[in-house]
Amino acid sequence: MQIINKYCNRMNKGGIFMLSPADVAAKFDGIGQGKADLCIHQAVLLGILAGMYIALAAVGANTGGSMMDNPGVAKIISSLIFPAGLAMVVLAGSELFTGDCLMLIAKLDNRITWGKMLRLWVIVYIGNLAGSILVAFLMTQAQQLSLFGNGVALITIKTAVAKVNLSPLSAVILGVFCNFLVCVAVWIATAGSTATEKLAGVYLPIFLFVLCGFEHSVANMYYIPAGIFASLDPTYAAAAVAKGIDMSVLTWGNFFVRNLLPVTIGNIIGGSLMVGAVYWKCYHTDT
Repeated sequence: MQIINKYCNRMNKGGIFMLSPADVAAKFDGIGQGKADLCIHQAVLLGILAGMYIALAAVGANTGGSMMDNPGVAKIISSLIFPAGLAMVVLAGSELFTGDCLMLIAKLDNRITWGKMLRLWVIVYIGNLAGSILVAFLMTQAQQLSLFGNGVALITIKTAVAKVNLSPLSAVILGVFCNFLVCVAVWIATAGSTATEKLAGVYLPIFLFVLCGFEHSVANMYYIPAGIFASLDPTYAAAAVAKGIDMSVLTWGNFFVRNLLPVTIGNIIGGSLMVGAVYWKCYHTDT
């Protein structure tokens, strides 16, 4: 750790203003305190914005992926587009539940209480859900999913069906590794001082989680409701049936119980414990 810190300090002296890991860990104390002190209307509105940012990135990812017949190429295209969501969250400023899992660092340093941390998590989670579902509803109302001969609708429905068909264990594990990477991306972005450094920090971990098919609770707040809304449109539903897609699993109950709940549990483990708690243990000091 001392070698890493000396290297980062040397980079700072050379004009590359990246914080050392120890400095980032200390910075999260103040970040966590600031988040915990947000009033309800701030937390809700910033949560809605983050939900919309992630949802719009998902719209873009599905739209880009629908242009390609080769599923491998489609996955790569989607992976290249989706990092725009966290980039907007980080640079524009908003509250994303998965990134807020790093508030555990401030809690472990006794800068905030369990109650304040959990309060912020719940409020932001609800805001993320509202923002994501709003975008899903408006995209279907605007017929955005009809692009490329209903290709966007087909990939939206297919994605939603695949997500609700995951086993609980798979959903938890995929959620763990997703938010491990998301929080690593937030960690790296926090170390940067310029927009370029922050974007570079965000991009590769998010590209990696989308490419690997990991599960992000807030992204799924768009993907699955969008699939549900699309399945209710007769034109989209007929196109899905023609492709042999079984839409019977697309219900709100399955969305919450079979995907969102286990994925959220996995996200908390991956972000709070595997990133937040580990870095706190490595860099915590009693001074």
